[in-house]
Amino acid sequence: MSRYVRNVQFWLSRALRCHSTTQTRTAFSNRALIRLSRGNNFGVTCASIGFRHASSATSYTGRTHLCGSLRNSHAGQKVVLCGWLQHSRQDQFLVLKDWDGAVQLVLTDEKRNEFSSLLDELRLESVLEVYGTVRTRPDGQRNEQMPTGDIEVLVSSLHILNSCQPQLPFDVKGFHEVKESLRMEHRYLDLRGGRLQRNLRIRSRMVMKMREFLANLNDFVEVETPTLFRRTPGGAKEFVVPSHIPGKFYSLPQSPQQFKQLLMVGGLDRYFQIARCYRDEGAKPDRQPEFTQVDLEMSFVGAEGVMSLVEDMLQHAWPSERGTIATPFKRLSYKDCMKQYGCDKPDTRFAWKLKNVTEMFKTHPVPAFSAVDLNKCSVQVLCIPDGCDHLSNKDIQEVTEHGKQHLPESLKVLSAKVKEEEVFSGSFAKQLKEETAMQLAATLGIKRDDLVFFSVGEQYDPHTALSKIRLRCADLMEDKGVKVRDPLQMNFLWVLDFPLFLPREDGGEGLESAHHPFTAPFAEDEALLNTHPERVRGQHYDLVLNGQEIGGGSIRIHDAHMQRYVIEDILKEDCSQLEHLLSALDSGCPPHGGIALGLDRLMAIICDAPSIRDVIAFPKSHDGKDPMSKAPANVSQSDLDSYHITVKPQL
Repeated sequence: MSRYVRNVQFWLSRALRCHSTTQTRTAFSNRALIRLSRGNNFGVTCASIGFRHASSATSYTGRTHLCGSLRNSHAGQKVVLCGWLQHSRQDQFLVLKDWDGAVQLVLTDEKRNEFSSLLDELRLESVLEVYGTVRTRPDGQRNEQMPTGDIEVLVSSLHILNSCQPQLPFDVKGFHEVKESLRMEHRYLDLRGGRLQRNLRIRSRMVMKMREFLANLNDFVEVETPTLFRRTPGGAKEFVVPSHIPGKFYSLPQSPQQFKQLLMVGGLDRYFQIARCYRDEGAKPDRQPEFTQVDLEMSFVGAEGVMSLVEDMLQHAWPSERGTIATPFKRLSYKDCMKQYGCDKPDTRFAWKLKNVTEMFKTHPVPAFSAVDLNKCSVQVLCIPDGCDHLSNKDIQEVTEHGKQHLPESLKVLSAKVKEEEVFSGSFAKQLKEETAMQLAATLGIKRDDLVFFSVGEQYDPHTALSKIRLRCADLMEDKGVKVRDPLQMNFLWVLDFPLFLPREDGGEGLESAHHPFTAPFAEDEALLNTHPERVRGQHYDLVLNGQEIGGGSIRIHDAHMQRYVIEDILKEDCSQLEHLLSALDSGCPPHGGIALGLDRLMAIICDAPSIRDVIAFPKSHDGKDPMSKAPANVSQSDLDSYHITVKPQL
């Protein structure tokens, strides 16, 4: 009897047990059996005659189970498995794997002789189809390291569907020992590993739950917006796409910002999209040239409505593997974040906070600050509990230099050790009067072996320095086995009340948007737009998780006159590239607002991945290239001619 007929008989008996209706029996006509016995693919043929498997991970295929799903309860059952050969021992024990897990196969002496020629050419990572019977492993042979370790499959038939080459670039099982560049070059092999399989499946399930929450439960409409657009003033650098029209170019959008506002003008009311976005900048652990946002917009909404929606959506979609999350999320103003943590995306899983001790040093001056005007500058201090126990003098020096990087040279950063209660040691400590030391000790609540950093400078410079020192100390101490942050903890934080404008980052005159030029000011600050725009607060809200910004949104400007004034008069930008948006705002635009969540960054935190590349199927390298396909690639001049482009020779 051929394996195809045996397969048909097995499936037919299984189907009739599960679907014992006249209609099902009729579907399996003699004609269908003949077609199957001639060797047609079983999954395809079943579909063609109207039969459907019950919904499962093996539906519409010829296999009955996944490798990792078999347990003692399946003992005695006949199964059909498909997967990759992970291990072979003595041509008797084989380990077959798929995305769900692995299972041991056993060949009897009779089957080993029958399959001897096949076994001779069998290589690891070859794709196999296996027919067999599940049985409980003999006593003493169970493998507690495998979820399927209580059982094995006695093989009755074995087929090589595709043989693997003799030597792969790396051992698929040992991907942790392989350089990331090599794994990315052969990403299709890396994807077979359990880590990426887990991450991508968690991501898929979470996105589906987000869609369910937005579309099915809250009447949002999913809309795909164009990826060929035009340049947007300001913001990150955009990718330029040539067209066949001489001198005319598209740009890939940094986000669907303008489109989703136009959808609100169009009365769509509630929009969302799992949106692809692009920025022409190198990749970092938490950033890629192309990335994905959960993008949404609502009409007739305020900041509270958007934030509540996001909290409920995340709670609904949160993967069970990471427990549960509580709402509402904690909220802090931008000013409080800077004062307490020195940055606008603080990691609140540990409680080291900054203190302002400026008045203390005004009352009790020290020589180290003699050249500093404490009426213009502030003195900020940070205590690292038990820092002296775990950080060497070399560490302290490295941390100090790290804190001063990319900040003005006038900024001062000093440190002092705590020998015993209220007693500081070190060169700076010698300048402290006893009264000052006692006040510091009381303010900071210090104890023996604590480490204290002082930072002096203008505006938020000293806060920024201590924020960097705070995180660097935490990293160093955790590298030495000290528990500072709980990796299982998920600390969400809304940061609110940002300034609408900031001094230009390049040091030039004028202002730039703190986030983007479409953010609306607080109603009570609108009058300041004409007189003191630097004092205006924006209706912007950032969502922070464990010290990383995972989303940002705002209530938008829906008045064309205000939008034009912000762009032209405050930001000094050319409005000609935004006339379509300004015209739309002037066409009866409802108040609206929204948010974009960085899906890649969110998933990296959820999956405890060190880089967003570990939650993206085919990511780019640190320099924005694709090691697998070698993109970007050269294009011939003949291909460029149709775009009226000539590549400038490199000097």
